[in-house]
Amino acid sequence: MVTRRRAREIALQVLFEEDLHPMRDEQIAKDFLSKRLHQHQALVAFAQSLIDGVRKNRTEIDKLLSKHSANWAIKRMATIDRNVLRLAAYEMLHGDTPGRVAINEAIDIARRYGGLHSGAFVNGVLDRILREEVTPQESKT
Repeated sequence: MVTRRRAREIALQVLFEEDLHPMRDEQIAKDFLSKRLHQHQALVAFAQSLIDGVRKNRTEIDKLLSKHSANWAIKRMATIDRNVLRLAAYEMLHGDTPGRVAINEAIDIARRYGGLHSGAFVNGVLDRILREEVTPQESKT
């Protein structure tokens, strides 16, 4: 069964590759999404919306990640960790996913694809973003 988590994982794979090869043809990424998500249109659309959102908001997201990642420059972060953070930050700031859900999904994905300490690192950065950027805005409305 294909799930939203799987869609996030596939979106992460596309973002990871684009981070390493920025001039990649977007049609290849679209074909990859469709094939890996077994042409499940709702999940393909969800994954594509995550990818498009991260692309569109990358500058804003990277500034937030730099601000909240305690002495870690974006370029020094492991490529997987950087893209897991981008994906989750986009969902928290611009998506309809509740902050804690986005964080839990990101931690699980970071543990699966990242290094030994990726889950803790991702948790720390995203928790700071949730407390300092997302929650204050929600309380103003």
